[in-house]
Amino acid sequence: MQKVASLPLPSADALAASTALSTVIGDAIAAAGGWISFDRFMSLALYAPRLGYYSGGAAKFGRDAGDGSDFITAPELTPFFARTLARQFAPLVAMDLPHVMEFGAGTGRLASDLLLALETEGVLPQTYSIVELSGELRARQQETLARRAPHLADRVTWLDALPDRFEGVVVGNEVLDAMPVRLFARNHGQWHERGVVRDGDTFAYQDRQLDDAEVPAVLRDFPGDHDVVTETHAEAEGFTRAVGAMLARGAAFFIDYGFPAAEYYHPQRAGGTLMCHYRHHAHPDPFLYPGLQDITAHVNFTGIAEAAVDAGLSVAGFASQARFLMNAGITDLMMSLDPSDARAFLPQANAVQKLLSEAEMGELFKVIALTRDLDDALPLAGFARGDRSFAL
Repeated sequence: MQKVASLPLPSADALAASTALSTVIGDAIAAAGGWISFDRFMSLALYAPRLGYYSGGAAKFGRDAGDGSDFITAPELTPFFARTLARQFAPLVAMDLPHVMEFGAGTGRLASDLLLALETEGVLPQTYSIVELSGELRARQQETLARRAPHLADRVTWLDALPDRFEGVVVGNEVLDAMPVRLFARNHGQWHERGVVRDGDTFAYQDRQLDDAEVPAVLRDFPGDHDVVTETHAEAEGFTRAVGAMLARGAAFFIDYGFPAAEYYHPQRAGGTLMCHYRHHAHPDPFLYPGLQDITAHVNFTGIAEAAVDAGLSVAGFASQARFLMNAGITDLMMSLDPSDARAFLPQANAVQKLLSEAEMGELFKVIALTRDLDDALPLAGFARGDRSFAL
């Protein structure tokens, strides 16, 4: 198994689980004739039953490598993230949309903080549904809710799949980036699909040349003629269409890092956006410790918007995370803290600064809102200024 000297070594048990997953992936490659597409590899690495990164026992979410985690998300940084979302959601929940659904609930921190904040806003939802396939994450979410919001835990239910019909508010924070992507490489003007083969006790890339008709439409006009590696996002776009088919009335908010297509497929972005996270180290090798690291790609928000429109939804707003949070009132909420109490104020101020700073999460992360039958609720406060829907 490949190792990187600068990264922490897994425990013996973790290595054994990774080796078991490598065997599963290797068997899939053999069954497919020696080559699988990268999205198939990524799907197995992240979601193979009991062994994949999100379906296994890896810690995933946390503050630093010392707690065994690999990355931190906005809800884990500060409760002011959820409190600000609650200010945007509250008018919708109050408008005969008393149900909330979350995808990618992680540790359950966003769910608990959102419920507490909506309670403070006086518009507690009747139900809060979490779509979660991982038994390990579901247990962590239940523990978090029981500890942080025990009087509200009975409002939360867990789903294995999307319901046929839903009216309410949908939220997904850092969900789309974890959906498998296909990899493509343009070499000397010819497009190839980049797949995965067995290479001894690890894996390697192998490119397969494509006929012109096989090249995805989004890549056919990629600017320039230089060599390029990039991704396409059929699974995330399919997921968006499924949400659109489910959402009979309401709004869906997705928060993630990414770009509109014109920036995503920019000639200067010649290496793509695929990235891995292991023990709070970011690196580009998806074949390191399968099942023990996250594999992500930035989101093509134009593709998400087009998929939503195909499903009958409207794009109600698209903005940077910083602009959305400021529009929705995060700075007003921060005024509840006493700046003279440095012990309480400084950690929260630093966390909020990370959410808003262009050098941190403020500009790279975007918020997109997709709605159906909500003309009476528009415009949404989070997009009152700085809406970039025109760029999609």
